[in-house]
Amino acid sequence: MANQIVEAIEKALADAQVRLAAATAPDAVEAVRIDLIGRKGLLPALSKQMGSIPPEERGVTGKAFNTAREQLQQMLDAALERLNSAADADAAGIDLTLPGRRVDVGHKHPVVKVIDECAEIFRRMGFMVAEGPEIEQVYFNFDALNTPQDHPSRDPGDTFYFSDGRLLRTQTSPVQIRVMESHEPPVRIVAPGRCFRRDTPDATHSMNFHQIEGLYIDKNVSLADLKAVLRNFATEMFGPEVRIRTRPHFFPFTEPSVEYDFSCIMCGGKGCNVCKQSGWLEIAGAGMVDPNVLKNVGYDPEIWSGFAFGFGIERLAMMRYRIADIRWLYENDVRFLAQF
Repeated sequence: MANQIVEAIEKALADAQVRLAAATAPDAVEAVRIDLIGRKGLLPALSKQMGSIPPEERGVTGKAFNTAREQLQQMLDAALERLNSAADADAAGIDLTLPGRRVDVGHKHPVVKVIDECAEIFRRMGFMVAEGPEIEQVYFNFDALNTPQDHPSRDPGDTFYFSDGRLLRTQTSPVQIRVMESHEPPVRIVAPGRCFRRDTPDATHSMNFHQIEGLYIDKNVSLADLKAVLRNFATEMFGPEVRIRTRPHFFPFTEPSVEYDFSCIMCGGKGCNVCKQSGWLEIAGAGMVDPNVLKNVGYDPEIWSGFAFGFGIERLAMMRYRIADIRWLYENDVRFLAQF
């Protein structure tokens, strides 16, 4: 007898679930409630048979009744909530049968995309990515990099200083110093990040810009290693058709130093506004790490040598995507940025 009552309860719940799922109005939900738990409903009728059940089976049957009532009430509440939500949607003019609309989640800025691509190229050559603060100390930005006190880059007309003597870093080279002071050689890193200088904005300059710098310190490192790394980068980033050249230059933190240029992709080397009619774009400053810099971080220049280089990310992005003016990258024009 007890088993028959429990089976009847389970069947009633299954039938109620089907009816509630098909309900299209609150009246249909109310009809299910009346049929099952109303005064003349199925569950009250079955409960009247409890007197004929042996005492030892009444516990199981009673538990089945209680569980059924709880489950049924939850099913009724869920059905009413569904119908009410649909009614609200109808009142708001929402057609629930229409397919969903795709949410535009955006994508990476072209500068970020180029940083990621550069980092991946150098990772394949064994370099690790290192980062540092944008608000720097003079020691890391100038002193440890062998920059003399009278160097123009130290002037407040070129660098943003805070009242406490700190500054907005003018390059990501301070990351190199921080890494060397905290790691024993060999060291092979690239340091991407944002930098700041008091430049007059034009087609190729901005007060806010991005760099990715590289540093390789080991035994018997030569300028030939530097040229091989930079040539491989140029080939992977722009293809074998891009011409490259190096020119002697001076940097306080490298000796010897070179400027590293790529042929202008915009004009094919013929001369245009982007390359200032020269046919070349200055991409990287590079050279062998000055022995004084090695001494400043506690490396013995008689044992260790290395090279460093720095690329302007915006210029790489301009070449990569054939952008004629660096300022377009910062105007936040979605019509422009959506192309990338």
